[in-house]
Amino acid sequence: MMAIVGWSTGVGLQLWPALAITTAFAILAWLIKGVNRSGTVAGAVVSFLLLRSAGLGAFAVLVSVFALTWISTRFGYARKLHRGTAEKSNGRNGFQVLANLGIATFCVALFAITDRQVFLLACVAALAEAAADTVSSEYGQATSDTALLITTLERVPAGTDGGMSMGGTVAGIIAAIVVSFVALVAGLLAWRWLWVSATAAVVGMLADSLLGASLERKHVLGNDAVNLLGTLISALLAAGLFMFLNQVF
Repeated sequence: MMAIVGWSTGVGLQLWPALAITTAFAILAWLIKGVNRSGTVAGAVVSFLLLRSAGLGAFAVLVSVFALTWISTRFGYARKLHRGTAEKSNGRNGFQVLANLGIATFCVALFAITDRQVFLLACVAALAEAAADTVSSEYGQATSDTALLITTLERVPAGTDGGMSMGGTVAGIIAAIVVSFVALVAGLLAWRWLWVSATAAVVGMLADSLLGASLERKHVLGNDAVNLLGTLISALLAAGLFMFLNQVF
């Protein structure tokens, strides 16, 4: 069984405490330029739904995702700015926030409605993928001038869609494990499901790069769509593994 203990009681936070925490978090994220105005609104909606649906444990996981992505985005910022691959200095916009967190929000809403733990695992996996993808990209661009295209292993400039570096990939894997571990400590996951969440997140991160190298480079999909699909793949894989392992064991 998956643990639903500690901060995550299966009942989300009450309305006014949730609003207060959401408002404070959104303002802080805007003040440190993690998001712009539209990103602040989108982030506030996401954090409010997480708090109301799954309590402080889910919010703690969201905070870990924000912290990892904010730190990695600013790591080596001058180098990325010189190369032309740096994120905008005023933070991510609403579309970017929803592309990265929309699937997780949908999953946690399903958990609140159905009380089925599979949706909580899917939510955590999607959040872990969002962190892994951003950290791998940002760290890789900050520490390497080149990357390998995932489809052909061709060496390309860092920041190329679908390009992956060793350092960035390792950093992304670590980020996926960290977010999943936060979910464990917060009472959202049992040990058994930590590795399912982390593995699904890493697969989603690799799928994101594959989509970037194929469809995004050909302008079939935009970056936001690719990010959304990456989190969706992670959520679906985590849910599938949950159901399979529960049947087998």
